[in-house]
Amino acid sequence: MTAPHDPVRAWHRLAGTSVLLDGFHALKHAVRFHAEVPVAVTPDRRAALTLAEELAPDVRDTLDGLLAEVPEDVFKALVPRPHPTAVAALAVRPSRAANLETLARVPRPAPVVVLDNPRNLGNAGAVIRLAAGFGATGVITTGTLDPWHPTVVRGGAGLHFATVVEPLAVHELPPGPVFALDPEGEDIRGLKLPDDALLAFGSERSGLSPELRARADHLVSLPMRPQVSSYNLATSVAMTLFHWSAAGGGAGSGPVPGGPDVRPA
Repeated sequence: MTAPHDPVRAWHRLAGTSVLLDGFHALKHAVRFHAEVPVAVTPDRRAALTLAEELAPDVRDTLDGLLAEVPEDVFKALVPRPHPTAVAALAVRPSRAANLETLARVPRPAPVVVLDNPRNLGNAGAVIRLAAGFGATGVITTGTLDPWHPTVVRGGAGLHFATVVEPLAVHELPPGPVFALDPEGEDIRGLKLPDDALLAFGSERSGLSPELRARADHLVSLPMRPQVSSYNLATSVAMTLFHWSAAGGGAGSGPVPGGPDVRPA
């Protein structure tokens, strides 16, 4: 990847059809997981490359060839609410056809997370980040929320490119047993979740939709103290994926070269 000769013109040409990577961490993860990034800009190349040397030396050389420096006022015009790291990029959204092929392929090495009619963009981003961290096959959303919305991508720190992310209707879900989280379900601690499971979570407001409940093969509950209403959506996904992984599920092939970056994005 190399910086275009006129990054501002390239940005304006691509902005309407590309994924906004807002911040250094989003760009770092997109590059690590082989996203196609046609343009990346910053008002301070030296600072951005210093950050790369400190936090992500494995992608430093790639970013050196990709990042174009633009005046600060131009940068703010391109990205009205820039990330504090003052880095932004545009990436090509993965092919829907390729994503659907991956989701449909069985047996799977890891479950698919299904967010049934989610409402909160930040929660969706946090779930995608969790799914990537656990090595889940993908994240499916039903309903009207766009899982590629810039706020979701920002919440996911660019890790949309580390897993499959697709919106689908309930009747379009890929094959596999559906384990749907519900307060009246069987205690998860007595279950082993298979690698090819679809792990379904209802919306933050109304829980599982009738369509998803009808599609479910198993209703599963998380342990919870009496009189506590519910867990946050991302917390529920994290607990469920941890339960799967603790029973022998994997989380990819090990750390990314350069070591894990545990700082908040």
